[in-house]
Amino acid sequence: MQVSRFSFTCVVLLTALLILGGCTSQEKYDDLKLRNRSQQQRIDDLEGQLNVTKLKLAQTEKQLSEAQAACAADTDALTKKVEALQSDIANKEELIKKMQAALGGAVLPPELASELEKFAAENSEMVSFDEATGMVKFKSDLLFEKGSDVVAPQAAELMKKLCGILGSPAAESFDISIVGHTDDIPIRKSETMSMHPTNWHLSVHRAISVEKIMESNGVKPTRMSVRGFGEYRPFEANEANKKGNPKNRRVEIYLVPAGK
Repeated sequence: MQVSRFSFTCVVLLTALLILGGCTSQEKYDDLKLRNRSQQQRIDDLEGQLNVTKLKLAQTEKQLSEAQAACAADTDALTKKVEALQSDIANKEELIKKMQAALGGAVLPPELASELEKFAAENSEMVSFDEATGMVKFKSDLLFEKGSDVVAPQAAELMKKLCGILGSPAAESFDISIVGHTDDIPIRKSETMSMHPTNWHLSVHRAISVEKIMESNGVKPTRMSVRGFGEYRPFEANEANKKGNPKNRRVEIYLVPAGK
């Protein structure tokens, strides 16, 4: 009788240890995801600052070139400003590199990352994928007509395929953040301004249009959010005199852990 009670007690203790061990593992995993998300957001912010600094550098270098050609008195001051901006860029790039190295593991499950890589490879003229950030990037010039937020039919078909991936079991634990960007060409046409008064409006309206396409293809609206940065997070420097840059006209779709 005593042996039987001892065996029963051992079984209860072992079961409790296994349950507690499982909870600890889950808590560690949740904590890792939270820290990764916070770290990645900081990296995104730094990359935005870096791109703006690069834009300022390009503008200052142009001013310096013009000043040197005209033998202007402020050549020395511009030279120092260029050097300071170059140093700032180098520091930000080094900080981003260190923060990316500190990320604790991949953001996406391997099967989901593989499907998104395949999707981007098959549609590389319009789409790119970055596994480190969980980002699928669409080139806006192929998504929309100039100054429009209406998704082109070809792009809508492509998004339908993406929604099939995002609706899979591997992706169901991720929310979706849709982010619109423009270049620095100002809105001028009166008919465009009536709908999109500024590049802020246009970037957000384009993100909303993408959200509506995804919602119509089965992605739950409770999983999605929209943002717009207008012209203020350029991927590359825009050309001088408000001539823009096609690479800055884009829509980015991020997969983030649900509830983060």
